[in-house]
Amino acid sequence: MRRVLINMSSTILTGIKPTGTPHIGNYFGAIKPALESVVSDGTSFFFIADYHALTTVKNPAELQKYIKEIVCTWLACGLDPRKTVFYRQSDVPEIFELSTILGNVTAKGHMDRSHAYKAAVQAGENVNMGLYTYPILMAADILLFNTNFVPVGHDQKQHIEIAADIAESFNAVYGKVLTVPEPLIRKEVAVIPGLDGQKMSKSYGNIIPLFASSEELLKCIKRITTDSSAPTDPKPTDHLIFKLYELCATKEKTDAFRRRFQQGIGWGNAKQELFDELNVYLTPMRVRYNQLMADYSQAERILADGAKKARKVACETIACVRSAIGIFPSVEGGTACGGVV
Repeated sequence: MRRVLINMSSTILTGIKPTGTPHIGNYFGAIKPALESVVSDGTSFFFIADYHALTTVKNPAELQKYIKEIVCTWLACGLDPRKTVFYRQSDVPEIFELSTILGNVTAKGHMDRSHAYKAAVQAGENVNMGLYTYPILMAADILLFNTNFVPVGHDQKQHIEIAADIAESFNAVYGKVLTVPEPLIRKEVAVIPGLDGQKMSKSYGNIIPLFASSEELLKCIKRITTDSSAPTDPKPTDHLIFKLYELCATKEKTDAFRRRFQQGIGWGNAKQELFDELNVYLTPMRVRYNQLMADYSQAERILADGAKKARKVACETIACVRSAIGIFPSVEGGTACGGVV
């Protein structure tokens, strides 16, 4: 396998789809690893993919709620707008202009082979054009910012490959204008167990909300499935309580907890220790999240600043694209980006 080299000139982009209130499975499985992967020497873009959510979320109030929650979540979890460009997709109109342009160099076969489209057809769902052309809009999200790498799991690799194919198709017709992106495959996307031991998922009803109050958190942990046997096992890592504990505890505390398991700790005590550790871990994020939700103007200012930074790059790219395809703004119309420089 070819080694991927990320240097100070690399641009990394991550899209965040607002389709539900996060739980600790989202945090430990996706949010935390994404924030830890930020390269300080490079350029990192994080964006809220609000238009992508329209393929499934049809209630305006619900979509607005999800956007607000996901924005506050990432900021509360440690996204630093001084180190990354954080913006809403809908605040960068150049994305949608580029999407229209790219649609004219994209083969229909790419859309037909899209995993999301094929899964919807197989499930007998009514496929809208937003879902069908989803990969083109995603390609615009990526290509507009001269992205070198997009961190994804194996299941999302195809989207980046399609974006790369679209970039190459455009460049074959108009010259080398667009950067061809590569997927940055996470070695292993952690599967976080829920209260019943299955993968944590809202559809299973087994989640622990990321920003639950202390009281709610304790109630959730008390619901963790156990059996009548004593928790003595030479391999405590097999136990759900232990798996959740080691996500939030230091190595020293985890080692001590392992020994208590091996010595026969009671399930009630084990759950209490898990609660104590997880509550300490989540409290600072919970406090920050509640502050941001109560005064969303803080987040709005961060997003506005991020959109300004994003559009500066977007305008440069779209100007190059327009020049390449032979479309130039009129003198009266000003710049291709409405005066954004």
